[in-house]
Amino acid sequence: MSDKIQNEAGAPPRRNRSGVGAPSPRKTSPVVLPEGRPSPFRHLAHLPSFRDNPIVFFTVCTFHRHKILASAKCEEILREIWQCSAEHDGWWVGCYILMPDHVHFFARPAANARPKAEWVGMWKSVSSRRIAATLAIEPPIWQPDYFDRYLRSSESYSDKWQYVEQNPVRAGLVGRVEDWPYRGNVNDLMF
Repeated sequence: MSDKIQNEAGAPPRRNRSGVGAPSPRKTSPVVLPEGRPSPFRHLAHLPSFRDNPIVFFTVCTFHRHKILASAKCEEILREIWQCSAEHDGWWVGCYILMPDHVHFFARPAANARPKAEWVGMWKSVSSRRIAATLAIEPPIWQPDYFDRYLRSSESYSDKWQYVEQNPVRAGLVGRVEDWPYRGNVNDLMF
């Protein structure tokens, strides 16, 4: 019998620099910048949900983190697109908050919804054209990728929203959550 520790497959455990067992590498997806060159950063792959009808938490950042979103015009553009999204794409957007350089929101797909990546690409494309025209700036407006997380329960939805809506206060933009005008709810998402 060997004194070496082995995993279920019979191989020795992976080790990090300190010699302590490390988790196996995660799948990541390469990010390609608009110029066609790969990004120096890698993001975790977007994985499917374990539920049929999940609530998904999204964070989408502006290109080069330009501070352009905290305006009534940008909120109106995004809200209008998201209001049409349920009927057009099968995605129901719930609570959202626009920060100067990113947006957080929750959404839930219908059973026949457009695939998540296609839907995000669609609203980013439409909003990019509208925001660029409205603000008289050059695209791109959004970073190529986005962050998403499937929520597990109604508690995590309310907890996550309470945390996210504090962002303007934590960033020193307002003294109270109620004072930040660029937040709202498009549809009520029930768990």
